[in-house]
Amino acid sequence: MSDQGWRQRAGTSFNCEKQPAHGRNGMVATNHPLASAAGMEMLAAGGNAIDAAVAAQFCLTVVEPMMVGLIGGTTSHIRLADGSHRIVDGMSAVPLAGHPTMFKPIAGTPPNVYDVERRENQLGPKAVATPGSLLAWTHALRTYGTMPLADVMQPAIRHATHGFTVTPYLSDCIKDCAPDLVQDPFAADRLVPDGTPLKAGERLVQADYGEALTLIAKDGEGALHGGPLGDLVVECMQRSGAFIGKKDLTDYRVVERQPIRGQYRGWEIVGPPPPAASGVHITQMLNILEGYDIGKLGFGTVDTVHLLAEALKIAFADRSEASGDPAFVKVPVERIVSKAYADERRAGIDLAKAKKWSGGLLAKEGADTTHLTVADGKGNVVTTTQTINSLFGARFIVPGTGMVPNDYMSNFDPRPGNALSIAPGKRVTTSMSPMMALRDGKVVYALGLPGGRKIFPAAMQALINLIDHGMSLQEAVEAPRVWTEGPFLEVEHGIPETVRQGLEARGHMLQRMPTVSGGMNGIQFHADGSMTGAACWRADGAAVGLGGGLARAGVRFVLPA
Repeated sequence: MSDQGWRQRAGTSFNCEKQPAHGRNGMVATNHPLASAAGMEMLAAGGNAIDAAVAAQFCLTVVEPMMVGLIGGTTSHIRLADGSHRIVDGMSAVPLAGHPTMFKPIAGTPPNVYDVERRENQLGPKAVATPGSLLAWTHALRTYGTMPLADVMQPAIRHATHGFTVTPYLSDCIKDCAPDLVQDPFAADRLVPDGTPLKAGERLVQADYGEALTLIAKDGEGALHGGPLGDLVVECMQRSGAFIGKKDLTDYRVVERQPIRGQYRGWEIVGPPPPAASGVHITQMLNILEGYDIGKLGFGTVDTVHLLAEALKIAFADRSEASGDPAFVKVPVERIVSKAYADERRAGIDLAKAKKWSGGLLAKEGADTTHLTVADGKGNVVTTTQTINSLFGARFIVPGTGMVPNDYMSNFDPRPGNALSIAPGKRVTTSMSPMMALRDGKVVYALGLPGGRKIFPAAMQALINLIDHGMSLQEAVEAPRVWTEGPFLEVEHGIPETVRQGLEARGHMLQRMPTVSGGMNGIQFHADGSMTGAACWRADGAAVGLGGGLARAGVRFVLPA
């Protein structure tokens, strides 16, 4: 139960738009109801959380084609029933033919803007980085799941082949990208037929993608990474003068990493390590905020939002100095997550005035992603984020496959000599934040969301909502958010005028936004063994719980003689 006392202390109030789900034997929360149903189908069939998560991931490639695909990247956080955690890194990487000067930066752009001539790192085949999603999903299923690949892929194949109903959210995404999508005949035919974006309520059938999924169900990941689907991808790239070759697809390796673990007010916060920036900087920001009584200051008050903004600016200043693939860049993780460093940074915060921050360590991401959180009744938990980076990725379909590839090359600095500069095989830095919060060694919350660089700040705010403010899970994922890396502070419309005025009086330059990052979903684990699942209003999210169970032992239905 939530502590509704937070409302008496709050400077911002709101009402939830969605209802949570409850269950004891399993929970699936994703950003589309058909993906949640696909995961629940696996749990109901006796599968575990990993089986359900992989089924939901494949299904999301069909029903959220603007967000996720097989030619994309994934960061998964798995907690097994034995209490162990691992991060499965399937993030996209620079093709082996890539080099630091492969793009021409637009003259005069700021250092943190990666725009290049002809948008080649955002649009079309040259924007595509080596994918890792399919390999990450099959690795997780093979290593920790219980069901055959062909079985967990059936819902995705069904919805691709027979179609599904377009939601207003998907329709709006198509409309936003239509000027680029119509430049590709295959994307135009599927998503903008006769020059008109698909409308809500129409059906989207992806028969060629259904055939590609069927081939993968039969032959495994090798169908893409070394097989006929991969040949079609490579042929498309070579025809366009792009960079991915067959060796990129066959040589890519999934990496399992140990998570970052932080301590916050007696809770253990567990998340991804580099190349993800999330676990490091969520820990850093919580360390800074631990020096204040955030609960007493109240949710959405001027004081609390001011402190959140200053902590965010500090984290982003340090992120720009020390982020990247640890195989290429020395990331000072121990220093960033230390309580002593948080003390140093906190000492510079002015409670009455907004400041500009620079990095203290001396040592651009797309916003369109999707997330899911799954638990079974056996102690296995998966929280995982996957993406093709920007909305509809590189905004074309690989002929003969139905697949929309990523545009991850837009996340690398097109100028040589910097931490995020392009190098062959370098993995992209990500803000993906599949997080878990533990109490006395037991997982209590698992959550995550899409939203590019805004992901880990939003995940951090949800954790504060739960731990400091005592919100319910549904309240925590739906609560109004803020974001900044300087100079502007973005605030959702739910932040009231009085609070906005107070923040401006402290020197913050505000931008009102309809949303800050994307649709969060998560699961809460209760002491009695039951679970609550929640998804927020910022996406088509739905939580589905598995209640009930098997018949009582020895029970039979017998008709009287």
